[in-house]
Amino acid sequence: MALNMTKIAFGAQSVGSLRAWLESHAPLGEARLTTRYMPKRHEEMAGGSLYWIFNKAIVGRSPLLGFMDNGQGRIWIRIEPRLIAVQSVARRAHQGWRYLEAADAPADLGAGLSEADQMPAEMLGELARLGLV
Repeated sequence: MALNMTKIAFGAQSVGSLRAWLESHAPLGEARLTTRYMPKRHEEMAGGSLYWIFNKAIVGRSPLLGFMDNGQGRIWIRIEPRLIAVQSVARRAHQGWRYLEAADAPADLGAGLSEADQMPAEMLGELARLGLV
């Protein structure tokens, strides 16, 4: 099972704006995020995903394509330019990225489910803040 990572959707105003940013990179075939260091476990992430945190909840994932030195002392996290909806799970904010084991990753929304069938990320985040989730 592949190792995943989580990252805050910094700068996103909504899940829709995150999706739009990712899709704007579709002509390039990938979206790139910059990080300071190569993950020590990067080889385990082949076939994994980057799970996005928005308003204290994991709201979606983008499959990882790999990592690449950007030539300026930083590393690019290369991801597919799409957002796959997942069942929202409360997650505290953090700086940078964190590993997420496959067993702890939220399930993709199935064919019979939609984003409207689950609790909004804002509400889930508030419940987490109150210690109720």
